[in-house]
Amino acid sequence: MRLITAIIKPFKLDDVKAALEQFGVKGMTVSEASGYGRQRGHTEVYRGAEYQVDLVPKVRLEVLAEEDDTEDVIDVIVKAAHTGKIGDGKVWSVPVDTVIRVRTGERGPEAL
Repeated sequence: MRLITAIIKPFKLDDVKAALEQFGVKGMTVSEASGYGRQRGHTEVYRGAEYQVDLVPKVRLEVLAEEDDTEDVIDVIVKAAHTGKIGDGKVWSVPVDTVIRVRTGERGPEAL
């Protein structure tokens, strides 16, 4: 099993969520995040004054997937989140040793 984590632009969340649901993903965790990558933030103008925004608002999406589905889920996320502009985000996966559904005590793939 793998934990797939994606950092995406907030306005792409609905597209990514719909694509994952269509693929068959049954659950996900979404949280607000902020940070920067190579662009190091951006400059904005407010009431005539220019200021630097160091931390850009993002969304962090986490999905548990079977080992066999990992690459497909990553592809779905990347295609749905893609805009072609700087700051589209990152996706990565890490191995998960144990998953337990708290309500029933089920373990492993049954806990998904």
